[in-house]
Amino acid sequence: MNVNDFDFHLPEELIAQTPLLDRTSSRLLVMNKETGDVDHRHFRDITDYLHEGDTLVLNDTRVLPARLMGVKEETGAHIELLLLKQVEDDVWETLVKPAKKVKVGTVISFGDGLLKAECTALLDHGGRHFKMIYDGIFYEILDQLGEMPLPPYIREKLEDQERYQTVFAKERGSAAAPTAGLHFTEELLDEIRAKGINIAFITLHVGLGTFRPVSVDSIDDHKMHAEFYRITQETADLINNTKKQGGRVISVGTTSTRTLESVAEKFGGELKEDSGWTDIFIFPGFEFKAIDGLITNFHLPKSTLVMLVSALSNRENILNAYNEAVNERYRFFSFGDAMFIEPQKKETHQ
Repeated sequence: MNVNDFDFHLPEELIAQTPLLDRTSSRLLVMNKETGDVDHRHFRDITDYLHEGDTLVLNDTRVLPARLMGVKEETGAHIELLLLKQVEDDVWETLVKPAKKVKVGTVISFGDGLLKAECTALLDHGGRHFKMIYDGIFYEILDQLGEMPLPPYIREKLEDQERYQTVFAKERGSAAAPTAGLHFTEELLDEIRAKGINIAFITLHVGLGTFRPVSVDSIDDHKMHAEFYRITQETADLINNTKKQGGRVISVGTTSTRTLESVAEKFGGELKEDSGWTDIFIFPGFEFKAIDGLITNFHLPKSTLVMLVSALSNRENILNAYNEAVNERYRFFSFGDAMFIEPQKKETHQ
């Protein structure tokens, strides 16, 4: 399959630059997974499409305010540091701008010396390892000095940093938000629970590779970035029981999907407590073992995320739905509207 098979026309003005005041007021395009039929609703109506006995799976990762603006100690040159992942205690893998000014031994100061970072290694892809030097609790200092690492297509300043966190964000470590979860409020989650729908959590720390464009022509040649995930025994049991009892597993976001399918693939279709790194690449032809339906945002043309949603239904259904979303002026990407790829209600297994 060719990457261009997943292209569609997206006017730039449809890329949402700011979040809506009310999370649940986003629009919701509901698409039947089998037929491709489309319905236009609002996100607060999601409860109309969830049934008693279903399980909704959410990613509880919390985005780090990972963008730091500092100065090089020797020269005062302005340097931007983006924390990607913790390598060991105080050592982080980072991206640096401008990278050419930073060599091993370079020290960068942030917040008038509240935090310092010394470059300890140069990496193949242009990244750097930095050792953090500080007094106190690192994450508290990061909350004080850091900014949210918003995707490159968002150019507006985010007034409230919490709007780039889900209301259930708990486990620190993401470089980007699991954006399908941004539409939920505590009140909506209570409403869902009251309807007899289970809510389960996994953790997948989203890497910046999420935004990396596919740079090869053939899908088979694309290599996915690896991301850290964790699933508890409680969540595994809940999902296994849901499937046994004929309920549907509805994944919220491509990150939850990649976690569940990675674990199901590892254990022959069953879910178990597990953690590790996944570089699973889901595209048409993939056989889903864990999820039945998916709540997700609208993704970039030719991206691995469009390929993933196409795998769950089919390419024609997804591109037709996306073209309808464009015609109906839906808002796209991180702060945009949502889509529910709705599976049929299942028959109970005897």
